[in-house]
Amino acid sequence: MRDSNLPGAELLKSLLEPLLEDFDFWFARSRDFLETRQLSFMSEQEQKDLLLQIKQAQNELNTAKMLFNATDGQVGIDMATIKPWHDLVTKCWNVVMRFHQEKDE
Repeated sequence: MRDSNLPGAELLKSLLEPLLEDFDFWFARSRDFLETRQLSFMSEQEQKDLLLQIKQAQNELNTAKMLFNATDGQVGIDMATIKPWHDLVTKCWNVVMRFHQEKDE
C-alpha cells in the first residue's frame, strides 16, 4: 500500500528498485537455464535467439540501474522500456514450464 507521506522520489525508489532487482534475478536465472540445457521443443537457433534477447535485456537493465543509482533513484524508467522486459520474462517462464512438463511426461 502506498504511503502518502513519502516524497515522490522516495516513492519512486521504493517501487522501482525492487522491480529492477526482480528483472535482474529472472534474466540471470533464464540465461543460466538456456545456457545449460538443450530444449527439445526449440531449435538451436530459437534457443540462441532467446538467449541473445536476454543478454540484450540484461545490458539495457544494467544501464537503467546505473542511471537509477547515479541519480540516487531520482530517474524513472519509461513503461516502453519495462514492458518488453516483462514480456521476455513471461516468455522465459513459459519455456521453463514447458521444459518441466515435457520432462515429467
